[in-house]
Amino acid sequence: MQHNAANIYASMQKDGLSGRALEAQVLSRAAAMLRNCQVRWGEDGQEERLDTAVRFNQKVWSFFQAELTDPENLLPIKLRENILSLSIFIDRRLIEFLLNPESNKLTAIININQNLAAGLMQKPKTETSGAVAEPSRVAFSA
Repeated sequence: MQHNAANIYASMQKDGLSGRALEAQVLSRAAAMLRNCQVRWGEDGQEERLDTAVRFNQKVWSFFQAELTDPENLLPIKLRENILSLSIFIDRRLIEFLLNPESNKLTAIININQNLAAGLMQKPKTETSGAVAEPSRVAFSA
């Protein structure tokens, strides 16, 4: 699954995105796919839309999990732990949804994806100087 998520990133990097902007775009896309499922709930093609959106979200979050557990990841450990906790919540919520599909079960995942994307679009500042920090690696770069 991690390999497929890397392909998602590679395809978006072709559009000139990298670092935080890429991560924000991927999360925004994941949220939009789930929101589309909610809006079009009950319409023809629902199962295919849901399958595509859920798989995409699973791949994105699996990729983030792999990056966040990498010992070379430069993010502070507490931030990595917090994002990993979110990823576990997302995993559980997606499984709950798959076991009993209800449109409202997607809302929390959509909101998390959108909020993280919005945060990634903001320019980070270093704690001491107030200067903009350099992006590190893909997956919630600092």
